[in-house]
Parts: sequence; C-alpha cells; structure tokens
Amino acid sequence: MARALVLMVLLLATGCAPVHSGAVNKHPVIVIAHRGASGERPEHTLLSYQLAIDQGADFIEPDLVPTKDGVLVARHENDISETTDVAKHPEFAARKTTKTIDGVSVTGWFTEDFTLAELRTLRARERLPQFRPGNTAYDGQALIPTLDEIIGLAKKASRETGRTIGIYPETKHPGYFAALGLPIEPRLIAALKAAGWNRADAPVFIQSFEVDNLRALHRITPVRLIQLMKPKAAPADGAFPSYEAMATPEGLRKVAAYAYGIGPEKAMILPLGGTPTTLVADAHAAGLKVHPWTFRAENFFLWPQFRKGANPADHGDLAGEIEYFLGLDVDGFFTDYPYIGAQARATWGSPAR
Repeated sequence: MARALVLMVLLLATGCAPVHSGAVNKHPVIVIAHRGASGERPEHTLLSYQLAIDQGADFIEPDLVPTKDGVLVARHENDISETTDVAKHPEFAARKTTKTIDGVSVTGWFTEDFTLAELRTLRARERLPQFRPGNTAYDGQALIPTLDEIIGLAKKASRETGRTIGIYPETKHPGYFAALGLPIEPRLIAALKAAGWNRADAPVFIQSFEVDNLRALHRITPVRLIQLMKPKAAPADGAFPSYEAMATPEGLRKVAAYAYGIGPEKAMILPLGGTPTTLVADAHAAGLKVHPWTFRAENFFLWPQFRKGANPADHGDLAGEIEYFLGLDVDGFFTDYPYIGAQARATWGSPAR
C-alpha cells in the first residue's frame, strides 16, 4: 500500500496519473522475457532463457532468422556482427558484406550466409556492453540456439517447475527471407506441429512487424498471432500506410480480423512527456489483447519520471514503470528483467496467467 501511494504521488507530480486504481486491474497478466533475461545474460542464448524461466517469466521470446540451410535460430537480427564473435574468425572474413534489408543498408555478417554447422563455431556476446558491462563476463560461453532447442528448454522447464512455460517467437524480416527462398513461417509451423503446439490454446504467440505474413499464418494455424507496431514507422510490406494508422479504432478492427492482440512500443501507450493515449481501450474494444514493449531497468530506457540519478546505465524504478502500465490495463508486457516484472505484477495485484 505504501509503495502504491508513493507511486501515485510521483505520477501525479509528473503529469502521468493512472487511469485506473490498482483494484481495477485484476485480469491475468503475462510476463514475457524479452530475448530471455537479457538484462543479465547475453540475449537470445539458452543462458538467458533459462534465467528468465528461473525468474518467473511466463513466456520466453526468441527472434527467429534462418540459416543458409534453412534452420531457424534465435538472433535479434540476421546481422550477427554485434551479437557474436564472428569478427574474430578469419575464416569468415570474406563473408562480410552489405545488404539492403527492408529498405535499410546494413553491413555485416548474416545468418543466411552460414550453415548451422558454421554458426555453431561462433559464440554469443553481449550486445549492449555500455549499459550491461556485467553481461560481458558471459561472452563466449553460449552457442546460438535453434528454435527446436528453445522449445525443448520450455517443455523441460514446464515439467520441472509445474508451470507452463511458453514461447513468443518473432518472425524477423519475413518478406525479405521469403524473397531469398528461406520463408520463416512453414519452418515455424512445422516445429510447432512437432511439439504438439499447433493449436489455439498452445503456450505460443507468434509476432511480426509485418502484416501479410500474419494474415497468411491466420489461414494455416490456430496459434495466437500478435501484430507488432512502433511509432513513426510503417510495415515493410506496405499493408498499412503507418503503424499510427493501424493504431486507430478503424485500423485495430482490421487487425482483429487476423490477430489475437497487438504489441505496441510503450510510447504508443504513454508518449514520452505526455499523457496516456486511448490505444489500450481502443484495442480492447476491437477484441485485441495488448502486450507493450520493452521495459528495461536502465535509466536510458526508462521514462524520465522513473529514472534515478543521471547515469544512463544506472537502474531506475522499473517496477514503478511497469506498475503504471498495469494501471493502464495492459494484458502483458515484454521486459529484459523478468524477476522485476514478476514482482511488479505481484505488487500491483494482477494474477499470473
């Protein structure tokens, strides 16, 4: 109660008063481990996913990209320059190249130019060492995991913990990979079928920033689909003129024709320095769940009213920021720190799913 009172005073003082009291938000809320417990381990590694499960996450999130031989692996991007030690491997120096991906020129090394066996010779490393220097202690310890390994980890953890641990895969650049002859969707659906998870009540959400691949998935799988969106951008496939257009009541009704929910960047719910939008209420009116991203502890990523001190790498009040968004009636949230997310959910009073 004391924490809730302090939070209320802080938010009122900064012009961000919640629209509900804590007693209103009692529906189940899911904690989604963004790339695993990526605040404390290098992202998209089994180390990160296992820690997230240990910390109480309901879902672990792999971003999926294919290898040259068509195996789905977890990397934030197909460019692996920042997340692996590939630059230290002289045998792969000639594979550094420049590509145009979704209209953006990118120079680096790309998963689609490596077989799985070749990727297995690399090791993962921390992507944000300037904010998470402690994570660099784990550099070189983990392989790039496959989707099958991540599913296996979730199933094993479910048996051992008695909790249902789900996966929340993102199809990265689906149009780009389809044009290369490496479509993500059939490989993902095949893996889910093999796991017994190609059903509406499976512990799975499939997410994408594109639209056409979600519409295609809606026709071939009952698995729940999430439309990702971010401000000042548009889907790469051109299906909507912008994500802002998608976030209108009319746009959300169109999204509801193929998706179970939306995954908006948190600024689309609470703009920086502004007041809450109607996005959550509008999405709920359209029958959509709302899972915003991404909640991180470092001051650099927190909204100003939740920062502590001036150092961008220091941790602020992540729990307070999450609790504020719970007060806006979201149905789940992505976080790099699942234990803080689980604690904030418990403090607020929202039950686990």
